[in-house]
Amino acid sequence: MKYSTTTLLLAGPVAILVAACTPATPTAEPVRAVRTLTLVNSAIGSAQEYAAEIRARTESRLGFRVGGKLLSRPVNLGDAVRAGQALARLDPADLQLGQQSAQAALGAAKANYLFSEAEFKRFKELRDQGFISGLELDRRAAALTAARAQFEQAQTQANVQGNQARYATLSADAAGVITGVDVEPGAVVAAGAPVVRLAHDGPRDVVFNVPEDRVAEIRALLGKTGAMQARLWNNGRQPIAATVREVAAAADPVTRTFVVKADVGHAAVRLGQTASVKVETARGAEGIKVPLTAVFEAKGVPAVWVLDRGTMTVKAQPVRVAGADGNDVTLAQGVQAGQTIVVAGVHVLNPGQKVRLYAERVSTASNTGPAR
Repeated sequence: MKYSTTTLLLAGPVAILVAACTPATPTAEPVRAVRTLTLVNSAIGSAQEYAAEIRARTESRLGFRVGGKLLSRPVNLGDAVRAGQALARLDPADLQLGQQSAQAALGAAKANYLFSEAEFKRFKELRDQGFISGLELDRRAAALTAARAQFEQAQTQANVQGNQARYATLSADAAGVITGVDVEPGAVVAAGAPVVRLAHDGPRDVVFNVPEDRVAEIRALLGKTGAMQARLWNNGRQPIAATVREVAAAADPVTRTFVVKADVGHAAVRLGQTASVKVETARGAEGIKVPLTAVFEAKGVPAVWVLDRGTMTVKAQPVRVAGADGNDVTLAQGVQAGQTIVVAGVHVLNPGQKVRLYAERVSTASNTGPAR
Protein backbone atom coordinates (compact mmCIF):
# COMPACT_ATOMS: atom_id res chain seq x y z
CA MET A 1 0.00 0.00 0.00
CA LYS A 2 1.39 3.34 -0.96
CA TYR A 3 1.01 6.69 0.93
CA SER A 4 1.50 10.02 -0.61
CA THR A 5 3.85 12.61 0.87
CA THR A 6 0.90 14.85 1.76
CA THR A 7 -0.75 12.07 3.74
CA LEU A 8 2.38 11.48 5.81
CA LEU A 9 2.82 15.14 6.57
CA LEU A 10 -0.75 15.44 7.87
CA ALA A 11 -0.54 12.31 10.00
CA GLY A 12 2.17 13.77 12.26
CA PRO A 13 0.23 16.82 13.54
CA VAL A 14 -2.95 14.79 13.97
CA ALA A 15 -1.11 12.33 16.21
CA ILE A 16 0.29 15.18 18.28
CA LEU A 17 -3.16 16.72 18.71
CA VAL A 18 -4.64 13.39 19.80
CA ALA A 19 -1.89 12.91 22.34
CA ALA A 20 -2.38 16.45 23.69
CA CYS A 21 -6.09 15.90 24.18
CA THR A 22 -5.58 12.69 26.13
CA PRO A 23 -6.10 13.50 29.89
CA ALA A 24 -2.94 13.15 32.03
CA THR A 25 -2.94 10.71 34.88
CA PRO A 26 -3.17 12.77 38.16
CA THR A 27 -0.17 12.52 40.51
CA ALA A 28 -1.17 11.27 43.92
CA GLU A 29 -0.15 13.53 46.82
CA PRO A 30 2.45 11.93 49.09
CA VAL A 31 1.41 10.67 52.49
CA ARG A 32 3.32 13.01 54.78
CA ALA A 33 4.53 12.19 58.27
CA VAL A 34 3.37 14.74 60.84
CA ARG A 35 3.74 15.35 64.55
CA THR A 36 0.46 15.64 66.39
CA LEU A 37 -0.86 16.79 69.75
CA THR A 38 -4.05 15.82 71.56
CA LEU A 39 -5.64 18.95 73.02
CA VAL A 40 -6.35 19.21 76.74
CA ASN A 41 -7.68 21.98 78.95
CA SER A 42 -5.09 23.61 81.21
CA ALA A 43 -5.01 26.53 83.61
CA ILE A 44 -4.25 29.73 81.74
CA GLY A 45 -1.25 31.60 83.07
CA SER A 46 1.84 33.29 81.75
CA ALA A 47 5.48 33.61 82.66
CA GLN A 48 7.69 36.50 81.58
CA GLU A 49 11.45 36.81 81.84
CA TYR A 50 13.31 40.12 82.06
CA ALA A 51 17.00 40.94 81.88
CA ALA A 52 18.14 42.40 85.19
CA GLU A 53 21.18 43.65 87.10
CA ILE A 54 22.31 43.24 90.70
CA ARG A 55 22.62 46.57 92.54
CA ALA A 56 23.04 47.75 96.11
CA ARG A 57 19.98 48.65 98.11
CA THR A 58 21.60 52.02 98.94
CA GLU A 59 23.98 53.76 96.53
CA SER A 60 25.15 57.28 97.42
CA ARG A 61 26.66 59.96 95.19
CA LEU A 62 29.18 61.59 97.50
CA GLY A 63 30.48 65.13 97.04
CA PHE A 64 32.22 67.88 99.01
CA ARG A 65 30.21 70.36 101.06
CA VAL A 66 32.56 73.11 99.87
CA GLY A 67 34.07 73.94 96.53
CA GLY A 68 37.73 73.83 95.58
CA LYS A 69 40.45 72.12 93.61
CA LEU A 70 40.62 68.32 93.96
CA LEU A 71 44.07 67.56 95.34
CA SER A 72 43.95 63.75 95.58
CA ARG A 73 41.62 60.78 95.32
CA PRO A 74 43.14 57.74 97.04
CA VAL A 75 40.35 55.33 96.05
CA ASN A 76 39.57 53.87 92.63
CA LEU A 77 36.69 52.10 90.95
CA GLY A 78 35.90 48.78 92.65
CA ASP A 79 37.77 49.49 95.91
CA ALA A 80 36.19 48.30 99.13
CA VAL A 81 36.16 51.06 101.77
CA ARG A 82 35.26 51.24 105.44
CA ALA A 83 33.15 53.81 107.23
CA GLY A 84 35.08 57.05 107.83
CA GLN A 85 37.80 56.28 105.29
CA ALA A 86 39.08 59.28 103.28
CA LEU A 87 37.91 59.11 99.68
CA ALA A 88 39.15 62.43 98.29
CA ARG A 89 40.78 65.70 99.43
CA LEU A 90 40.57 69.32 98.33
CA ASP A 91 43.33 71.93 98.49
CA PRO A 92 42.76 73.23 102.07
CA ALA A 93 44.80 76.49 101.79
CA ASP A 94 41.89 78.91 101.39
CA LEU A 95 39.77 77.06 103.94
CA GLN A 96 42.57 77.19 106.51
CA LEU A 97 42.99 80.93 105.95
CA GLY A 98 39.28 81.41 106.50
CA GLN A 99 39.53 79.41 109.72
CA GLN A 100 42.43 81.55 110.95
CA SER A 101 40.51 84.72 110.13
CA ALA A 102 37.52 83.48 112.11
CA GLN A 103 39.74 82.60 115.06
CA ALA A 104 41.25 86.09 115.05
CA ALA A 105 37.79 87.69 114.98
CA LEU A 106 36.79 85.44 117.86
CA GLY A 107 39.78 86.59 119.90
CA ALA A 108 38.93 90.26 119.31
CA ALA A 109 35.29 89.72 120.25
CA LYS A 110 36.27 87.85 123.40
CA ALA A 111 38.63 90.64 124.50
CA ASN A 112 35.93 93.26 123.94
CA TYR A 113 33.45 91.20 125.91
CA LEU A 114 35.78 90.71 128.85
CA PHE A 115 36.58 94.45 128.89
CA SER A 116 32.89 95.38 128.79
CA GLU A 117 32.16 92.94 131.60
CA ALA A 118 34.92 94.37 133.84
CA GLU A 119 33.86 97.93 133.02
CA PHE A 120 30.24 97.18 133.93
CA LYS A 121 31.33 95.84 137.33
CA ARG A 122 33.29 99.03 138.07
CA PHE A 123 30.43 101.31 137.04
CA LYS A 124 28.04 99.28 139.13
CA GLU A 125 30.21 99.91 142.23
CA LEU A 126 30.28 103.64 141.40
CA ARG A 127 26.52 103.65 141.04
CA ASP A 128 26.13 101.96 144.40
CA GLN A 129 28.30 104.73 145.96
CA GLY A 130 26.23 107.43 144.23
CA PHE A 131 29.02 108.81 142.02
CA ILE A 132 27.18 108.14 138.69
CA SER A 133 23.59 108.16 137.61
CA GLY A 134 21.49 105.12 136.83
CA LEU A 135 21.38 106.19 133.14
CA GLU A 136 25.14 105.79 132.84
CA LEU A 137 24.95 102.30 134.36
CA ASP A 138 22.24 101.36 131.88
CA ARG A 139 24.49 102.52 129.03
CA ARG A 140 27.29 100.25 130.28
CA ALA A 141 24.85 97.33 130.64
CA ALA A 142 23.77 97.77 127.01
CA ALA A 143 27.41 97.84 125.88
CA LEU A 144 28.03 94.60 127.82
CA THR A 145 25.05 92.91 126.16
CA ALA A 146 26.24 93.95 122.70
CA ALA A 147 29.77 92.71 123.44
CA ARG A 148 28.40 89.36 124.62
CA ALA A 149 26.35 88.98 121.40
CA GLN A 150 29.37 89.83 119.25
CA PHE A 151 31.44 87.26 121.12
CA GLU A 152 28.81 84.52 120.59
CA GLN A 153 28.53 85.42 116.90
CA ALA A 154 32.30 85.24 116.43
CA GLN A 155 32.40 81.93 118.29
CA THR A 156 29.71 80.46 115.99
CA GLN A 157 31.48 81.77 112.90
CA ALA A 158 34.72 80.20 114.07
CA ASN A 159 32.97 76.85 114.45
CA VAL A 160 31.56 77.16 110.93
CA GLN A 161 34.99 77.91 109.48
CA GLY A 162 36.43 74.99 111.40
CA ASN A 163 33.85 72.69 109.85
CA GLN A 164 34.58 74.15 106.42
CA ALA A 165 38.23 73.27 106.83
CA ARG A 166 37.34 69.70 107.82
CA TYR A 167 35.06 69.42 104.79
CA ALA A 168 38.16 69.51 102.60
CA THR A 169 38.34 65.74 103.21
CA LEU A 170 35.55 63.59 101.75
CA SER A 171 34.92 60.54 103.94
CA ALA A 172 32.79 57.44 103.44
CA ASP A 173 29.45 57.50 105.24
CA ALA A 174 29.38 53.69 105.50
CA ALA A 175 31.31 50.61 104.48
CA GLY A 176 30.85 49.63 100.86
CA VAL A 177 32.31 49.50 97.37
CA ILE A 178 33.20 52.35 95.00
CA THR A 179 30.99 51.86 91.95
CA GLY A 180 31.73 55.08 90.10
CA VAL A 181 34.28 57.91 89.85
CA ASP A 182 33.11 61.22 88.40
CA VAL A 183 36.05 63.59 89.03
CA GLU A 184 39.81 63.23 88.60
CA PRO A 185 42.52 65.05 90.62
CA GLY A 186 43.24 68.57 89.40
CA ALA A 187 39.64 69.43 88.59
CA VAL A 188 37.85 72.28 90.33
CA VAL A 189 34.59 71.03 91.80
CA ALA A 190 31.60 72.94 93.09
CA ALA A 191 29.99 72.28 96.42
CA GLY A 192 27.68 69.26 96.17
CA ALA A 193 29.00 68.02 92.82
CA PRO A 194 29.28 64.18 92.80
CA VAL A 195 32.84 62.93 93.09
CA VAL A 196 32.42 59.18 93.72
CA ARG A 197 29.53 56.73 93.97
CA LEU A 198 29.44 54.40 96.97
CA ALA A 199 27.37 51.21 97.11
CA HIS A 200 26.72 50.45 100.76
CA ASP A 201 27.24 46.99 102.16
CA GLY A 202 24.00 45.25 103.04
CA PRO A 203 20.91 43.97 101.17
CA ARG A 204 21.02 43.72 97.40
CA ASP A 205 18.35 44.42 94.78
CA VAL A 206 17.76 42.95 91.36
CA VAL A 207 16.72 45.79 89.07
CA PHE A 208 14.90 45.40 85.74
CA ASN A 209 12.53 47.27 83.42
CA VAL A 210 9.01 46.24 82.43
CA PRO A 211 6.77 47.59 79.66
CA GLU A 212 3.65 49.57 80.41
CA ASP A 213 1.25 46.67 79.83
CA ARG A 214 2.96 44.61 82.56
CA VAL A 215 3.15 47.23 85.29
CA ALA A 216 -0.18 46.28 86.87
CA GLU A 217 0.91 42.64 87.18
CA ILE A 218 4.15 43.67 88.89
CA ARG A 219 2.41 46.11 91.25
CA ALA A 220 0.13 43.28 92.38
CA LEU A 221 3.24 41.44 93.62
CA LEU A 222 4.50 44.29 95.84
CA GLY A 223 5.57 42.97 99.24
CA LYS A 224 4.81 39.31 98.47
CA THR A 225 7.80 37.29 99.66
CA GLY A 226 9.44 35.22 96.92
CA ALA A 227 6.87 36.24 94.29
CA MET A 228 9.50 35.97 91.53
CA GLN A 229 12.68 34.05 90.82
CA ALA A 230 16.04 35.53 89.82
CA ARG A 231 18.75 33.48 88.14
CA LEU A 232 22.32 34.64 87.68
CA TRP A 233 23.57 34.16 84.16
CA ASN A 234 26.80 32.56 85.34
CA ASN A 235 24.93 30.18 87.67
CA GLY A 236 21.44 29.76 86.32
CA ARG A 237 20.81 26.48 88.11
CA GLN A 238 20.34 28.16 91.49
CA PRO A 239 17.24 30.40 91.56
CA ILE A 240 17.08 33.19 94.13
CA ALA A 241 13.75 34.20 95.65
CA ALA A 242 13.05 37.90 95.08
CA THR A 243 10.41 40.20 96.56
CA VAL A 244 9.19 43.28 94.68
CA ARG A 245 10.17 46.27 96.79
CA GLU A 246 9.62 49.25 94.52
CA VAL A 247 7.93 50.04 91.19
CA ALA A 248 8.62 53.36 89.48
CA ALA A 249 5.69 55.76 89.49
CA ALA A 250 6.53 57.13 86.01
CA ALA A 251 7.99 55.66 82.84
CA ASP A 252 11.51 56.39 81.72
CA PRO A 253 11.32 59.26 79.18
CA VAL A 254 13.61 57.45 76.73
CA THR A 255 12.72 53.75 76.96
CA ARG A 256 9.10 54.27 78.11
CA THR A 257 9.53 51.38 80.57
CA PHE A 258 9.11 51.24 84.35
CA VAL A 259 11.99 50.43 86.69
CA VAL A 260 11.32 47.62 89.19
CA LYS A 261 13.49 46.83 92.21
CA ALA A 262 13.17 43.41 93.84
CA ASP A 263 14.86 42.52 97.12
CA VAL A 264 17.14 39.46 97.18
CA GLY A 265 18.38 40.13 100.72
CA HIS A 266 21.92 39.04 101.54
CA ALA A 267 22.16 36.48 98.73
CA ALA A 268 25.63 35.50 97.51
CA VAL A 269 25.70 37.92 94.59
CA ARG A 270 28.15 40.53 93.34
CA LEU A 271 27.36 44.07 92.30
CA GLY A 272 26.83 44.46 88.58
CA GLN A 273 26.10 40.78 87.91
CA THR A 274 23.63 40.09 85.13
CA ALA A 275 20.55 38.07 85.96
CA SER A 276 17.18 37.12 84.55
CA VAL A 277 13.96 37.53 86.52
CA LYS A 278 11.04 35.19 85.92
CA VAL A 279 7.59 36.55 86.76
CA GLU A 280 4.62 34.18 86.74
CA THR A 281 1.13 35.65 86.69
CA ALA A 282 -1.76 34.10 88.56
CA ARG A 283 -3.56 31.26 86.77
CA GLY A 284 -7.26 31.69 86.16
CA ALA A 285 -9.80 29.95 83.93
CA GLU A 286 -8.92 26.90 81.87
CA GLY A 287 -7.96 27.16 78.23
CA ILE A 288 -6.18 25.30 75.45
CA LYS A 289 -2.51 25.92 74.78
CA VAL A 290 -0.80 24.78 71.60
CA PRO A 291 2.71 25.28 70.22
CA LEU A 292 3.20 28.32 68.04
CA THR A 293 4.27 26.00 65.18
CA ALA A 294 0.75 24.53 65.02
CA VAL A 295 -0.88 27.79 63.91
CA PHE A 296 -0.82 29.00 60.32
CA GLU A 297 -2.74 31.56 58.29
CA ALA A 298 -5.56 30.48 56.02
CA LYS A 299 -7.44 33.15 54.02
CA GLY A 300 -6.25 35.85 56.38
CA VAL A 301 -7.27 34.15 59.64
CA PRO A 302 -5.31 31.85 61.99
CA ALA A 303 -6.07 28.14 61.68
CA VAL A 304 -4.84 24.69 62.71
CA TRP A 305 -4.92 21.31 60.98
CA VAL A 306 -7.32 18.92 62.76
CA LEU A 307 -6.59 15.22 62.22
CA ASP A 308 -9.40 12.75 61.52
CA ARG A 309 -7.98 9.52 62.92
CA GLY A 310 -10.59 7.42 61.11
CA THR A 311 -9.50 8.48 57.63
CA MET A 312 -6.07 9.86 58.61
CA THR A 313 -6.79 13.08 56.75
CA VAL A 314 -6.46 16.68 57.85
CA LYS A 315 -8.90 19.57 57.78
CA ALA A 316 -8.14 23.28 58.25
CA GLN A 317 -9.97 24.64 61.28
CA PRO A 318 -10.08 28.45 61.87
CA VAL A 319 -9.32 29.47 65.47
CA ARG A 320 -9.18 32.62 67.55
CA VAL A 321 -5.91 33.29 69.39
CA ALA A 322 -6.38 34.74 72.89
CA GLY A 323 -2.74 35.39 73.70
CA ALA A 324 0.85 34.21 73.54
CA ASP A 325 3.19 32.90 76.22
CA GLY A 326 6.71 32.27 75.01
CA ASN A 327 6.54 29.54 72.33
CA ASP A 328 2.88 28.70 73.13
CA VAL A 329 -0.37 30.36 72.15
CA THR A 330 -3.74 30.17 73.88
CA LEU A 331 -6.72 29.34 71.68
CA ALA A 332 -10.07 30.84 72.66
CA GLN A 333 -12.34 29.36 69.97
CA GLY A 334 -12.34 26.83 67.12
CA VAL A 335 -11.07 23.69 68.86
CA GLN A 336 -11.92 21.66 71.91
CA ALA A 337 -10.24 19.21 74.25
CA GLY A 338 -9.81 15.71 72.85
CA GLN A 339 -9.15 16.77 69.27
CA THR A 340 -5.83 15.99 67.62
CA ILE A 341 -3.99 18.68 65.69
CA VAL A 342 -0.81 18.80 63.64
CA VAL A 343 2.03 20.69 65.33
CA ALA A 344 4.85 20.27 62.79
CA GLY A 345 4.79 20.46 59.01
CA VAL A 346 1.64 22.55 58.78
CA HIS A 347 2.81 24.62 55.82
CA VAL A 348 3.12 21.64 53.42
CA LEU A 349 -0.36 20.19 53.97
CA ASN A 350 -3.53 20.60 51.92
CA PRO A 351 -7.17 20.07 52.91
CA GLY A 352 -8.14 16.39 52.83
CA GLN A 353 -4.53 15.23 52.48
CA LYS A 354 -3.68 11.84 53.93
CA VAL A 355 -0.98 11.79 56.60
CA ARG A 356 0.73 9.32 58.87
CA LEU A 357 2.02 9.75 62.37
CA TYR A 358 5.70 10.52 62.62
CA ALA A 359 7.70 7.88 64.50
CA GLU A 360 11.31 8.49 65.50
CA ARG A 361 13.78 5.81 64.57
CA VAL A 362 15.18 3.96 67.53
CA SER A 363 18.69 2.56 67.30
CA THR A 364 18.75 -1.26 67.72
CA ALA A 365 22.50 -1.65 67.65
CA SER A 366 23.69 -4.13 70.27
CA ASN A 367 26.73 -3.85 72.50
CA THR A 368 27.96 -7.41 71.76
CA GLY A 369 30.73 -6.20 69.50
CA PRO A 370 31.23 -5.32 65.86
CA ALA A 371 29.25 -7.17 63.20
CA ARG A 372 31.10 -9.73 61.28
